[in-house]
Amino acid sequence: MALSPAPSPGLTAALSLALALTLVVSGCALTPPGPAQAPALPSQWQAPLPSVTVGLPHGGQPAELASWWSRFDDPLLPRLVDAAQQGNGDLAQAAARIAQARANVRVSGASDWPQLTGVGNASRTRAEVGQFPGTFTQNSTSIGVDALWEIDLFGVTRNNVRAARARSDSAQAQWHDLRVSLAAEVAATYVSLRACQALVDVYTQDAGSQRRTAELTQIKAKAGLESSANASLSSASAADASNRLIGQQADCDVLIKTLVALTTLPEAELRPQLVARNAQLPQPAQFRVDAVPAQWLAQRPDVAALEREVLAAAGDVGAAQADRYPRISLAGTLSVVSASTGGSGSSVNGTNWSIGPALSLPVFDAGRRAATVDAARARYDEARARYEQRVRTAASEVEQALVRLDAALRREADAQQAALGFRQYFEAQQALVDVGAGSLLDLEQARRNALLAAAGLVNVQRERVASWITLYKSLGGGWTPDAATTVQLSDAASTDSSNRAAQ
Repeated sequence: MALSPAPSPGLTAALSLALALTLVVSGCALTPPGPAQAPALPSQWQAPLPSVTVGLPHGGQPAELASWWSRFDDPLLPRLVDAAQQGNGDLAQAAARIAQARANVRVSGASDWPQLTGVGNASRTRAEVGQFPGTFTQNSTSIGVDALWEIDLFGVTRNNVRAARARSDSAQAQWHDLRVSLAAEVAATYVSLRACQALVDVYTQDAGSQRRTAELTQIKAKAGLESSANASLSSASAADASNRLIGQQADCDVLIKTLVALTTLPEAELRPQLVARNAQLPQPAQFRVDAVPAQWLAQRPDVAALEREVLAAAGDVGAAQADRYPRISLAGTLSVVSASTGGSGSSVNGTNWSIGPALSLPVFDAGRRAATVDAARARYDEARARYEQRVRTAASEVEQALVRLDAALRREADAQQAALGFRQYFEAQQALVDVGAGSLLDLEQARRNALLAAAGLVNVQRERVASWITLYKSLGGGWTPDAATTVQLSDAASTDSSNRAAQ
């Protein structure tokens, strides 16, 4: 069999010259943009910071955010957070996206290695010769290997791998962000449920008091000791209290069903667990916020995810730039060939091989590659603007959470004093009415003030706990950038109880 000739010296010289010219031309062109810099942030927080003082839960020790849920005084809350993170569909989807991103890293990196492809074929040829008797038959087979190795001279593969790895890191950070957000959502719903139950207790007491007052007023009216107008007023007030109680109970049932959806726990299993601490708001351990904004915001997984997206977009720009320049590859073929001719019994066996460099040089593509670079740069600018905007929004979210927390902490003492004072005044008016010396209108007004103050106290207490949860989420939930490289996909199905909210 004939052997493929080696590259001639002239061809080798031409390839070398083209390569040298390309390197000179592209020396200043292949400069993809670098990572985005975070926008300037204040050197300190502009909102009041929570202070840790004696008398706080768990001895007043500031807790790490990573294990914050376990420091609540309600053991059910961490269990609900765990259940939600084990069965949540959004987390399962995020874990699948991590698997896809990791696979894409391998796909991109594979282009940097030689590609081997096995080939084989067999054929049989039969020909009728017109002026000669008989037929002509030929059988041939071939089996071999094709090899191709593209030299990543200008960094197409290198930049594609860079972009794929950045997107893999982004997918992991997004998974962490979902876990932090889910934990905060479960906790906020649970706190709202306990506050709702506390309001049910308040409205139950009010409805019972209204019912007893209405019964006594009706008896007095029948005896001629009370006007019919007062009897109507007391009956209307009792009906209004009952209406308010039924509505509040419905709100609590809706919150329970929301918890069922978040945790994926059967409702029949969840309701008995909620009985133990009915109407008791969980109390969190406080933590310090003494780091500068830039340090805290670096611990937010959503910010880290967008920062990785900027790196990925920069890699895309580099790959698009490199695609405008020649491609150098080394190709080779090795095959074993066998051919036989029927009738004569003759056969030929041999090998065929070839190896040599190849140059692919873009000549004319109507501006397609240049437009691809422009599109990649535009996507980079978009990713960078999105990242910078998210950093500013994140800083604002922390500031808002600090303001709301400070207000709730300062309001609670006033709300407690108001609830106590209005309750004492109502009890005094009730005592006067019971002995026939008070006014029913004054009693109803005192009752309404006491009810509003009691409900207001519950809402302020709920806002205080909810503000801590919001602050926890806005500070990243204890996630750190180093954690992004240690995510295991199995974590989406099972959560370590010692690291409930950090991962």
